[in-house]
Amino acid sequence: MIKSEKQALKQIIKQELKELRELLSLSSSSAKTVELDQTSTGRVSRIDAIQQQKMAINSLRRDSEREQKLIRVLSFIDDKQFGICEECDQPIAFKRLQIKPESRFCIGCQTLLE
Repeated sequence: MIKSEKQALKQIIKQELKELRELLSLSSSSAKTVELDQTSTGRVSRIDAIQQQKMAINSLRRDSEREQKLIRVLSFIDDKQFGICEECDQPIAFKRLQIKPESRFCIGCQTLLE
C-alpha cells in the first residue's frame, strides 16, 4: 500500500471515529434505565420504552466495539503487514479498506470464511 493511500485511510478513520464518538455521546442517554411510572405511561408504552432502550444498548455496544477496532487500526496502520490478507498474504483492495478499515481478509478469503 502506498503512502498516500495510508494517509487517506487515516483521514477516513479519524472522521469515522469523530462521528462514532458523537453517536456514542448521544446514544448513552437513550440507554439509561427505563423508570417505572405507571401513572404517566401505560403498560404498552413501558414495553415500547424497554425495547427502545435495548436497541440503544445494542447500538451503543456495537458502536463502542467499532470505535475500539478503528483505534487499533490507527495504531498499526504504518506497519508493513497492514492491508495484507491474513489468510492468503495478498493485498486487501484499497476500496475495501476505505469502507471497512479493520478488514483482516481480502474479499475472496472473507467470502470463503463466511
